[in-house]
Amino acid sequence: MQAKKRQFFGTDGVRDVANSGMMRPEAAMRLGAAYTVFLRKRGAGTPKIAVGRDTRRSGEMLQSALMAGIASAGGSASDLGVIPTPGVSSVAAHNDFDGGAVISASHNPPEYNGIKFLDKDGFKLTDDDEADIEEIFLDEKKRAFAAPVNIGGVSDGSRFREEYAKRLKKIIEEIKDYSCPIVIDAANGAASAFVEPLFSDWRGRVTFIANKPNGVNINENVGVTHIDTLALEVVKNKAELGIAYDGDTDRVLLCDSRGRVLDGDIMLWVIGRWLAKRDRLGAGVAATVMSNMALEELLAKEGIKVFRCPVGDRYVLDTMRKEGARIGGEQSGHIIALEYANTGDGLCAGVLFLKGVAELGEEISTLSDRFERYPQLLRNMRVDGKEKIMKSEKVASAAAEAEKLLGGRGRMLLRPSGTEPLIRIFVESRDEKLMNEAAGIMEDAIRKEIEGHV
Repeated sequence: MQAKKRQFFGTDGVRDVANSGMMRPEAAMRLGAAYTVFLRKRGAGTPKIAVGRDTRRSGEMLQSALMAGIASAGGSASDLGVIPTPGVSSVAAHNDFDGGAVISASHNPPEYNGIKFLDKDGFKLTDDDEADIEEIFLDEKKRAFAAPVNIGGVSDGSRFREEYAKRLKKIIEEIKDYSCPIVIDAANGAASAFVEPLFSDWRGRVTFIANKPNGVNINENVGVTHIDTLALEVVKNKAELGIAYDGDTDRVLLCDSRGRVLDGDIMLWVIGRWLAKRDRLGAGVAATVMSNMALEELLAKEGIKVFRCPVGDRYVLDTMRKEGARIGGEQSGHIIALEYANTGDGLCAGVLFLKGVAELGEEISTLSDRFERYPQLLRNMRVDGKEKIMKSEKVASAAAEAEKLLGGRGRMLLRPSGTEPLIRIFVESRDEKLMNEAAGIMEDAIRKEIEGHV
């Protein structure tokens, strides 16, 4: 069955420049009402919704409008204030809520904002669910304003924020080795108020940066999108590890003592082995098609299987649930550990990495050297009809030829861009000659298909 088409929702909710388009207060209010009606249609009598935001200046305005929309449709909103996206997920999953909503544009610049919704278990909604919300959003009759006696309300949800912080604290308290000096970069985002209490008992030296949000400095030259800032601070402070989050704290990236980035692949390598040692891994590790082959190779030595999936945290989660894997993620640092969270949680993933290296006896400074990455090649070809090219029998035949050439010594992946008229040829191999030959086979096949050659 083909998925319903969405107009406003993208890969991670609705986003726009604040105070324009879909991020005007009136649009946020309509979204709040539409989501409430959506929940009621699925059995929630008086929908109870946990609502949080990040530190953007526009956050209070949009959160107020969203909660007004929830109340106008007869729902009840709990105002969690500034809290990471995974915090809202955790609150929804551990308490009597019918869903959750987050006002955030994640890693985007400060002038942007966004709205995303979660189900009662803290999972992101499906594309079809979001399409249903859009349908209600666009039809005022379907939004069904509540009668005066049934108008909902807004309550203080700060105690839920404290519950989330306590859950994180409990995880970090289990770490026996607290001595390594670290630098924490909160991206001036939702993690800012959480990092100091979380690491308050750390015996090693802790340096905090970018944890003073002012509404307009979220992600500004800090956080995962500007990892060089953290790398410089780690080297300057002679720390063993740096931890950086993004604006809504669903992602995390690390740096070692030399300022080298430890990405999601390395985190999956460490956390996956640690979970396996505790017999808590499940069937294996879920990783996207873009994760380096070194991850697969290194985990195979430990008898750990890697399940590949398309790019996107939703696909990671779908694969985890389908295969029975308890950990999964992306190179970008979006790590999902189902025993601890139902969505990517940067604070949690960073702590789990620290637990992993402590219990496995790892030297953080050697991880980058031991994770011997396969060289990767990416070529983009501009095409007008991406779908036609991807369905071409000649292109499929060329792909089989390229895979045969690589013969298990690498892999080839053909991907249409989601936003541009491009087809991306991705090849990975330790043999540079093979890598270029495989890419060349695909370029020739696509070029001939474009030109209409036989």
